[in-house]
Amino acid sequence: MTTTLTRRSLLACTGIATAGIALGASHSARAADSISFSYQRSSALLLTLKLQGILASRLSKHGFDINWAEFSHIVSAMSTNSVDFHGDVADAVPIFAQSAGAPLTYYAMETASPHAEAIIVAESSPIRSVADLRGKTVAVSKGSGCHFLLLQALKRVRMQFTDIIPAYLEAAEGSAAFHRGAVDAWVIWDPYLAITQNTLPVRSLADGAGLTSYNRYYMVSTAFAQKYPGLVQIVFDALVEAGVWVRADPDRAAALLAPVWGGVPVEVIKIVNARRSYDVRPVDQRALAEQQTLADAFAAARLVPGVLNVRDAPVWRPVIPSAG
Repeated sequence: MTTTLTRRSLLACTGIATAGIALGASHSARAADSISFSYQRSSALLLTLKLQGILASRLSKHGFDINWAEFSHIVSAMSTNSVDFHGDVADAVPIFAQSAGAPLTYYAMETASPHAEAIIVAESSPIRSVADLRGKTVAVSKGSGCHFLLLQALKRVRMQFTDIIPAYLEAAEGSAAFHRGAVDAWVIWDPYLAITQNTLPVRSLADGAGLTSYNRYYMVSTAFAQKYPGLVQIVFDALVEAGVWVRADPDRAAALLAPVWGGVPVEVIKIVNARRSYDVRPVDQRALAEQQTLADAFAAARLVPGVLNVRDAPVWRPVIPSAG
C-alpha cells in the first residue's frame, strides 16, 4: 500500500484483520482470471482503491486481475449480472435490483449521509418550498435514493407523487436539463449536487435530513460471494480502510479524486466528502428495516410490482475477530 493509506495502522483503528481467511472454492484454479468491478463517479472509496492500486495488488496475490467498468446507470449492470462487484449505490437501488430478480448479495454499507442529496431549484425560481412543486416538472433518476427522497418530501407536505410531473433523467441528463431550464426542479446526489451548487445560483428545498438516512450499499454477485467469500472479505476490508483514510486525510483524498472527477475543484470535492460518512460497516438489521421502509414506499407508489421482502436478498457477513 502507498504511504497515504497504511494497512497495518488502519486495521489497528478498525479492529479488522484478514489473516487466515479461507478464500473459498479453489481460487488457485482461477489463476489469472478477472474480477469485474462496476463504479460510478460518486464511488469515491472504490475509486480511491482503484487509483492507488490497492485492490489490484491484493487480489493479484490470489491469482486475479481486475476489470473496471464505469456506469452512469449502475442498475443496468446489476440487472444483467455481468459484474462481480458493484460500486456503492443509494439505498433505493438494491430494492429495484431485487425487484428485477438480480441475483445480488449485500456485502457492505456506508452509514447515513442525509445531506449528500437534495431537491434544488434555481435561485431565481418562484418555487420556495416542496409544496410549490405541485404541477411542476421535477427531474429525478428513477429507482435512485433521490427518488425516495422526493417521495418522502412530498409525503411530508401531504402531496402525492401524481401531484408533480416527473422527468425520469439520469444524472448527466438531469444536469443538462436543469442548466438549460428545461425542468423546474432537480433531485440529485453528490458529487453532481455540489458541482451544481458551485456553478449555478441554486436553492435547496430539502435534503435527506429528517426524511431518509441515505445509507449507501455495496453489492456482489451472489454466485461469486458463495464461491469466494474470502475474496469478498479482502474487498470489504479494503473499503473500510479507504473510508478511514478519506475521513482522516480529506485534502489528499480530494486531490486524488479531482482528475477522475473531470477537473472538479478540490474544494468542491472536499464538500462532497464532508457530506458523506464513508463509514463502511457490515449490513445490519436496522439497515434492512430501513430498506423495507423504502421497498414499501415504492410498492405503494406502484414503482415496484407487489410486495417485496428485503430480507429475501442474501447478506454476506465479514469475519471480524473479537477483541483480545
